[in-house]
Amino acid sequence: MQIRRVFSLAVAVAMLAGAPALVAQNNQPNRRDQERRSQADQKDIQALVQTVDAVASGKQPAPADIPLRWESNHFLRGGDGATYIPFTIVADASKLAAPATALYVRVVNKNAAAAPAPPAAENNNRNRNQAPAAVTYPWDNVNFIEVKGDGRVSRAIALKPGEYEIFVTMKERSPLEPPRNAPPAKVGMLRRDITVPDFGGMDITTSSVLLGSVEQIATPLTPEQQQENPYTFGTMRVVPSVDAKLKKSGELQVLFWVYGTQANAGKPDVQIDYNFHQKTAEGEKYFNKTAPQVLNGSTLPPQFDVAAGHQLPGSLVVPLASFPVGDYRLEIKVTDKISGKTFTQNVNFTVEA
Repeated sequence: MQIRRVFSLAVAVAMLAGAPALVAQNNQPNRRDQERRSQADQKDIQALVQTVDAVASGKQPAPADIPLRWESNHFLRGGDGATYIPFTIVADASKLAAPATALYVRVVNKNAAAAPAPPAAENNNRNRNQAPAAVTYPWDNVNFIEVKGDGRVSRAIALKPGEYEIFVTMKERSPLEPPRNAPPAKVGMLRRDITVPDFGGMDITTSSVLLGSVEQIATPLTPEQQQENPYTFGTMRVVPSVDAKLKKSGELQVLFWVYGTQANAGKPDVQIDYNFHQKTAEGEKYFNKTAPQVLNGSTLPPQFDVAAGHQLPGSLVVPLASFPVGDYRLEIKVTDKISGKTFTQNVNFTVEA
């Protein structure tokens, strides 16, 4: 079977290390408009935070003026022991009066201990003057965005391994001059539980497998552009497949990273086998395989060093012309020849005419 690799093995993943601050960005032409825009944005931020507070505490149901749907997410190793999680939601853009919206993402640790109750008041006046304790979250961020026609919005969060609940809230952006008797701004919210894996262990494992198209871009993105394009790594942009349905005239492209391998002089010795299985009415049967991908001192760039934090990529591109229309399972078996450990991932996809 004819195959090719997605990209040069010298390409490394640039991961987000922490949450950006809550900053309202604007490009207004003069200082007065800038101040008015900032005031409107701060009101939007306050409204979003208060809405999530009320829903999380059970004081009100989640607003549903703007239907929101979680489409997909992936897990990759990030910096400082965190896991990088790019995700995509879909908003019903037909419900929006205008594409300008405010998007608030808050993540709550489901296993965090409850805050202790305040001590009994000895002096009501003194307690009344004390500022409430600040609440911090594993992730807490607002962006002002334009929702496109298909309603898809991609962002990323970085979290330590654990159990979390994600609140994603979208609100129509407040205008500079609200019309008299204007209806309340529409708001939508989705809540989703998420289990974040730990990629920092000693056992061999892999990131989520990205299935889609991969393209090279001329220059790395700015931090602002990176927020809007979380599936861009350095100069490599991935467009994940929405439904894993691929045209027979096209290609299957997969990309992932291998973690927890042993190394000699900074170089691992890893073999990745790709085996295809076809799903038929009689059951699953072996279809074909590619030549193994070998990652070691003879195939990796000279500067590659596991100790320096370089990440080990696995990748594959397979033309689908020889695949009959139908459903398939790609078995990806990673073998660490130094430790003798193996790890297997499976990817399901469909070939269409």
